[in-house]
Amino acid sequence: MLRPKVPTNPMPTGIVTPPTVIEPTAVVQQSSAPTPAPPAPAAPAPARPTVQLTPGSVVALIGGGTAVVLVVGTVLVSMLLAVAVTAASVAVCALVVRSLISGQHHR
Repeated sequence: MLRPKVPTNPMPTGIVTPPTVIEPTAVVQQSSAPTPAPPAPAAPAPARPTVQLTPGSVVALIGGGTAVVLVVGTVLVSMLLAVAVTAASVAVCALVVRSLISGQHHR
């Protein structure tokens, strides 16, 4: 009564329906008007815009980079300190438990 029934999975039979092939069709416009001439090519835009750094922007970039390095360093050092404190507390707990267990065997 309380035994679950495991559904049986029949063996796969492969692809049941053949895959449909979609063929692209071309759009044909029938027009009696002559086709207009293509527009003249525009002047090519420069591939990469030039970046001009002023002394103020260089100082801002250096200050921002320094701030990022200091923040990331502080976070990493605090995480390392948290791991060290946790390891030390686990070691102290292990010593206390060991001394309690060994004290019971001597009595």
